[in-house]
Amino acid sequence: MEVKKKILILGNSHLVVFGFRGELIEQLIKERYDVVVSFPNGVFGEGEETSKKYGCRFIETHIERRKTNPLSDFKLIRDYVKLIRSEKPDVVLAYTVKCDTYGGIACRITKTNFIPNITGIGKGLAEGGLVEKILILLYKLALKKSNIVFFQNQSDKQYFFEKGIKFDKCEVLPGSGVNLKKFQPLDYPDSNPVIFTYIARVMKAKGIEQFIDAARALKGKAEFHICGYCEENYKNIIKKEQADGIVIYHGLVNNVIDYERNSHCIVLPTFHPEGVSNVLLEAAALARPVITTDRVGCRETVDDKVTGLLVREKDSQDLIEKMKEFLDMSTETRRNMGLNGRKKMMNEFDRLIVVNAYMSAINSL
Repeated sequence: MEVKKKILILGNSHLVVFGFRGELIEQLIKERYDVVVSFPNGVFGEGEETSKKYGCRFIETHIERRKTNPLSDFKLIRDYVKLIRSEKPDVVLAYTVKCDTYGGIACRITKTNFIPNITGIGKGLAEGGLVEKILILLYKLALKKSNIVFFQNQSDKQYFFEKGIKFDKCEVLPGSGVNLKKFQPLDYPDSNPVIFTYIARVMKAKGIEQFIDAARALKGKAEFHICGYCEENYKNIIKKEQADGIVIYHGLVNNVIDYERNSHCIVLPTFHPEGVSNVLLEAAALARPVITTDRVGCRETVDDKVTGLLVREKDSQDLIEKMKEFLDMSTETRRNMGLNGRKKMMNEFDRLIVVNAYMSAINSL
């Protein structure tokens, strides 16, 4: 059977490409598209192995995820141009800031169809100043000739409009969506003590300090678990808090569901500029109540007091009060919160919505 078109997918990690877009890749291959994925192979070196399992090809691209270095960034544009000219894709899909901007510029240079996904405005745009101005310029260059721009929330779309970043067509998706078959409802634990679990990179912008403040204040009234890789020199802080019996740290875990199974509530007090938090989507799909920040990228996933609780940004005391409120609830109330969250995911955040939007955009080219 004849192959339709070639799709090149750019991302900054294995998780971004296969963790959140694996279902799209499966659908593309099912419909006889030739799929090539490109991202940094990372410490686990899973790029080539996973690609073979899916039936696509892997080409490694080196990206400095956390740093802005003009020389390495210019090299990334050059690498993308070289990759596109070599592979000659019919369309390039991109995710995350550097892939969206430098991949988009490379597509303009090579006159290649381009579909970016704005997975959150990111730290650079959120903090303003010179970095914001540079990024706005890069986005203007990258997105102007794009076929369609996918956003993950209305606020980010409005930000791009206000900053004069122009493109012909856009659509707001329900984040990356959540795989409702993989993340099935878990039985709710009828046990004590209540377990609050933080699942995210251990870093300031994800609200780890607010979580630790709450754990200190409520010591003895609940257990506080942390799952995630330590960044920004938090390793020693977490080690001390664990030695003092404040938290239980599990490190970076391979199967987060194993930890959510015993959790009564997933807590993410982030103030990082999220697109839509995948941690919250997955937790709700598993029928777990969530406590998270009343901000863009988080509030979209929660119906306050129905599927979880919303807290004020960077406000440890408000987080403590909301955790107390949760502790005062009956097991049945908590269980129903989780089930309501599952229903919300089924109605609004099914990953098939995202896959279908992409297939429609690609098939129309």
